[in-house]
Order: sequence, then C-alpha cells, then structure tokens
Amino acid sequence: QVLLVESGGGLVQAGDSLRLSCLASGSAFSVYVMGWFRQAPGKEREFVAAINRSGGNTYYADSVKGRFTISRDNAKNTVYLETNNLKPEDTAVYYCAASSTAGGFLSVRRTTEYSAWGQGTQVTVSS
Repeated sequence: QVLLVESGGGLVQAGDSLRLSCLASGSAFSVYVMGWFRQAPGKEREFVAAINRSGGNTYYADSVKGRFTISRDNAKNTVYLETNNLKPEDTAVYYCAASSTAGGFLSVRRTTEYSAWGQGTQVTVSS
C-alpha cells in the first residue's frame, strides 16, 4: 500500500502560482498512475490532472489546461502540480491519488480508479 503526503498549498492572490508536491512511500512509486483532484466546499471531488507511470503522458481537466502542469520524479517518489495564473475558482483542497488500474483518457478521470489518497492540501486564491 502506498502512502501519500501532499504539501505546498497556501493563500495566494489571483494570478499567483503555487507548486504542489506529493511524496509517496511504502510501495513502488513507478508502478502507479498518479492523479491530482480537488474538492471545493459543497462540491464533489473533481479531476484536475494525471500522469502515467513513465511521465510520458499527461491529462488535464479543461478548466486547468494551459495553466497547470503535472510532472513526476520517480527517483524521488514525488509527483508535482505546478499551478500558474491561479483564479478564485481554483480554491479547494487538493488531493493526490495513486492508481494501479487507470490507463487511459477516461479512466484517469474517475475517482474510483484510485486506491490511495493523501490527506489534502488547501489552496485558497483571493481576488
């Protein structure tokens, strides 16, 4: 079982950037597809971005495409989410997640494909 710990959240102004990190431990990191999801108050958890095992394929929600970048360093057991030009509507708790089954455009977007989740990191964007 992989354990995930996010960091890097904070309170920023609109237009600012944040780099979120997710450190994995307890299992072979490179076997997992990694995803980032977010959940705003009163809303369902939604897909943000995902990256395949090698880092060669990335997937994004339309709402963040062109502003967010997901990457991974398998030597450091870490996945990153670079968030640029943040908007107030990006305010949410951001979660990283690991999947051993997800493998395509649709499946990486489903929360049910992910078996391990971090505790989340809060991102608050003021206008």
